[in-house]
Amino acid sequence: MGVESLKSCIFVFLRQMVMSDDKYLRSINDLEDLACNWWPIEVRAEAQKMSILQYLLDTQERFISILKLADKNNPEKIFELLNASSFDYHLFLKHLVLLTDLGAEQLQRINKVFSDLFPAGSLTYKLKRKEQSYQFESLPVRGALNNKKMKIDTLEHLKSSAYDKSICKDLIMVLIYGASSVSPRTRAVLYKCNCSDYLGDDSQIEDYVRKNYIRVSKIIAGKVANDLGNVAQVYALNYLSSKLGPGYHLQSNGKLPDVSENDGKTWATFDILVDKVDDTSKYKAYVGVEVSFQETSNSVIERKATIARNRFLQVVGRRSYVAYIIDGIGNFSRSSAVRTLCENSHCNVAYTPEEFDVLVDFIREKLK
Repeated sequence: MGVESLKSCIFVFLRQMVMSDDKYLRSINDLEDLACNWWPIEVRAEAQKMSILQYLLDTQERFISILKLADKNNPEKIFELLNASSFDYHLFLKHLVLLTDLGAEQLQRINKVFSDLFPAGSLTYKLKRKEQSYQFESLPVRGALNNKKMKIDTLEHLKSSAYDKSICKDLIMVLIYGASSVSPRTRAVLYKCNCSDYLGDDSQIEDYVRKNYIRVSKIIAGKVANDLGNVAQVYALNYLSSKLGPGYHLQSNGKLPDVSENDGKTWATFDILVDKVDDTSKYKAYVGVEVSFQETSNSVIERKATIARNRFLQVVGRRSYVAYIIDGIGNFSRSSAVRTLCENSHCNVAYTPEEFDVLVDFIREKLK
């Protein structure tokens, strides 16, 4: 018997063993019936956040140039520069929000206690022992001061010219000069708002902005910002992690030991790799999860299918498990590839909370 024939026999035997536990297995028809087919709103929302971060990086140089040209002793210079360069106030505000790490929740709290922080309705601050005052035009606002009201919640809003300029102007002043307030109470709350310390100083601005944007670069990590596939993977990982709890270790793009690819040169990488924290055995069990969601037909699922059988055989050989999350109208147009994945897994589910819970049950059952 040849090697390939032997592999086929082993595969058939293993499939029969797996099929005896078919409550976790879905056929392609089952998946189509259970699928959501179009991107869930939660995933689109996460992708939107990623898109905003990329847009901020794309406009970062213009933002920095305005800070370099600004005069810390003359706040109006900032707004003159914004007007002259056609750099929208709300986009500048979004940059400052990220730079100071003062998000909508904190700004909302500031809005609620506005009269305590600014009893005269103005910000009085000191620069070089000289006091200056800025009279607020719109703050405090009624209701919630959230990202939507500031028009900094979506990429569409950030690229629009429809926003409240006076609210943005007030908030820009708070975020730049808040830490220089003459009021100790106000300074204590707005200690992060110290951009005025660096205005007009090229080297300090460069250092200040670049360092604070490192966390943005880490979030994007060289990936395309609106890559819904990557967001789908992260969303699924977070869902599984929250349901499984602290007893399980989940890795994004985790390598499964003793399961090789690239002709044995590297360990196989799974979109999500799960193991039990208290399993200290030499050959501990893992569940490798692959996520595939496509609204439009492309070759990603085909690539996953070409390595599915070899992976399955190796994973079973080391007493571990393979699971697939498969959804999206584009994927189901490639029925052969989906069928191959279904035939080479221990568990396959669609991309819905109910189906994720089935996967959670499978992981708990197998990683005891």
